[in-house]
Amino acid sequence: MSPNQAKPENSPHILVLGMGGTIAGLAAKPENPLQYEAGQVTVSSLLAHIESAIPEGLKLVSHQIANINSRNLTEPLLSLLGKTVQEALANNWVKGLVITHGTDTIEETGLFLQLICGKSAQELGKRIILTGAMLPANAAGADGPSNLLDAIRWASTPLDNCPGGVYAVMDGRACLAMDLSKRHPTALNAPLQSSPSSSAGLINPSWLSGVKAVQAAWNEDLPLPKGDEWPWVEILTSHAGARPQTVAQWLGSGVKGLVLAGSGMGGFHDAWQTPLAEAASQGIALVRTSRTGAGSTYPNIPEKDLEGCLASGTLTAPRARIALQLALNAAKVDKSLTWQDFFARIAVLPEIR
Repeated sequence: MSPNQAKPENSPHILVLGMGGTIAGLAAKPENPLQYEAGQVTVSSLLAHIESAIPEGLKLVSHQIANINSRNLTEPLLSLLGKTVQEALANNWVKGLVITHGTDTIEETGLFLQLICGKSAQELGKRIILTGAMLPANAAGADGPSNLLDAIRWASTPLDNCPGGVYAVMDGRACLAMDLSKRHPTALNAPLQSSPSSSAGLINPSWLSGVKAVQAAWNEDLPLPKGDEWPWVEILTSHAGARPQTVAQWLGSGVKGLVLAGSGMGGFHDAWQTPLAEAASQGIALVRTSRTGAGSTYPNIPEKDLEGCLASGTLTAPRARIALQLALNAAKVDKSLTWQDFFARIAVLPEIR
């Protein structure tokens, strides 16, 4: 009997949620795996493919939330995923979760889950594991089956090995999901390429110490926005020849925040100074990060920040956008604090090295 047919909802189990992506993709010609269509295989089929390798006695339940190319991820879909995960965490029968996801936007989802339920997962002693693949399901040497199996094992590993929380597993490695950052278009370890990580089978003590430091610093989960209540935030990239119109066109548009992917240490073109000052005066939230995609962006470096503009710390531009959206939403829910208060809690979390 396959894991999906067993449906042991009223007994202890690992819940496997399908979001689509390359792991569920099919190539028209398996010998050419870079040309494929994502989100073609159901999560139950993915589980059936590895059924013989699933640890004996481990019960699985699968649920298909979406089956998309993750480049088309939407905010309402994130809200649906977040609600499903929160409900699963509150279910005593669910002992852990695995989420199959496309790698193009897995870093946004990783941070999103940490911010809306990382504390709950830790306190309840449950692991939420994101995984995906870089090769479609029918490619020779497809990495999806081994990644999914590792994720299931990680989700069901005793807590004395590693605490509850939100993680990602791919290519035999594990990291905090909030540290995901896809830095290569095709490498099998692309989402974890620049992330501090540990072996999926053997925990590195120094990495585990860093994980516990991050979890200790994350004191409160942020409110989950409804699908139509996400604040509108855009990412703007500074570059040679940047024009003031790139910023000015957003004035009066209804946009609530701008993430500025600056060059080097996060500096942006001088042509942006005047329109950004106007944006800030209009109440548009500004966050500054680096387009390099690695390292940290520090406050008032390389120049003094505009009034109210915050540096993103280790957050890449896509993750800083999610963080800013959730911070803006949290400030709307709790009017005693500003978006800067909520964003600062995210940007100053300990860095695992």
